[in-house]
Amino acid sequence: MSRPIFEVIALTPQDAQAAESGGADRLELVTDMAADGLTPPVEDFARIRAAVDIPLRVMLRIQDGFAPGGLDELAARAAALRAEGAEEFVFGFLHADGAVDLAATAAVAEAVAGCRWTFHRAIDHSADRAALRAAVGALPGLDTFLTSGAAAGVDAGHKVLLADLARAGEPGYGQRILIGGGLRAEHLKGLRAEGFDGFHVGGAVRADGWRTPVDAAKVAEWRALIDA
Repeated sequence: MSRPIFEVIALTPQDAQAAESGGADRLELVTDMAADGLTPPVEDFARIRAAVDIPLRVMLRIQDGFAPGGLDELAARAAALRAEGAEEFVFGFLHADGAVDLAATAAVAEAVAGCRWTFHRAIDHSADRAALRAAVGALPGLDTFLTSGAAAGVDAGHKVLLADLARAGEPGYGQRILIGGGLRAEHLKGLRAEGFDGFHVGGAVRADGWRTPVDAAKVAEWRALIDA
């Protein structure tokens, strides 16, 4: 069995280096956590890329909420990031009624053609989770759903996560489940025993939330729990 993947949110090169030294496998790069994570400037991506060797997934999101905003701007951001060396991304969009915005999601997937990407926690805010998976599941490059099973987090979404895992391999369910959103260290033993192998954290590996940088020792503690 391959090692579980552990992804950490990084905002700065300092975050990235601490996450890598603590044992993170991959970073999600964002800015502006007050808006739940937006696309970082290309210059920030370049500095972080130069600071670490592990893979980076860059958020493509230009406004708070799950509407896409300007597709031309998203495509331009993606192009600029790709020109700087970005190879992996995170995105996903909903209509106001909670239905998946397939046209916008497909347009951005086309803008990053040839890259691997994650459909982020918009899935947990969607009106019909199964319909979303069916709609986006065949989009090229999609290899991961970042989800806690429910908008309220892992505690509320645990049964949904188990149901998703039970359908692994079905159309729309072939992607890795990357659990994030309300994830706490005490969840890990049970989730690993149930067969989950992807975990994503941000504030949990910082001393005092988003006001403080990633703590390498906290990352190492999580890494040990995931691998136990």
